[in-house]
Amino acid sequence: MKRSNAIELGLTIPLQRHLHIKALPYSQEPDRRFCWDLHIIPLRGRPSLLAVHCHTRYTFVQYDLSHPEWERLPDIFLDGLRRSLFAVGFSSETAERLYGSGQSLFTRTHGRREVAFLNRAWEDVMAAELALDESSQSQPLLDQLVNAKLSRCTGMEGLDTAAGRLTEMLSQI
Repeated sequence: MKRSNAIELGLTIPLQRHLHIKALPYSQEPDRRFCWDLHIIPLRGRPSLLAVHCHTRYTFVQYDLSHPEWERLPDIFLDGLRRSLFAVGFSSETAERLYGSGQSLFTRTHGRREVAFLNRAWEDVMAAELALDESSQSQPLLDQLVNAKLSRCTGMEGLDTAAGRLTEMLSQI
């Protein structure tokens, strides 16, 4: 099966409701390295984006998005991803391997396992909420704390961090 150049963004049901999206297609991308699941979470009472990579569990947060920003979710997602990857030391060229052309396709979330990753990431974000910087949408410190936690990931042996799994994956694509 040939891979499209688009990243799949799986939207949770609460996020679909927030965006007034009635129905989304199922995922068509067999390679989870090019899939993310997105959720709307309240951080200090502000609607924020939680993005979790379906293959590595790498997570980033965009804090306090306005209504017009939610309407531009693919661009906001991509900007947040670039900022998060840059903050942890990835070059633009390396990061580009993960998001390709930058095009995105909304789908349903990518399955139970991936939604479990998303729920765990939300718990980890809430546990590290003291690191939240209310003056910035990008949350490099919060992202770093969440991605430095040891965890298991389906399809990969043993314990590792999401940041470690992402670094390994990017070296292979």
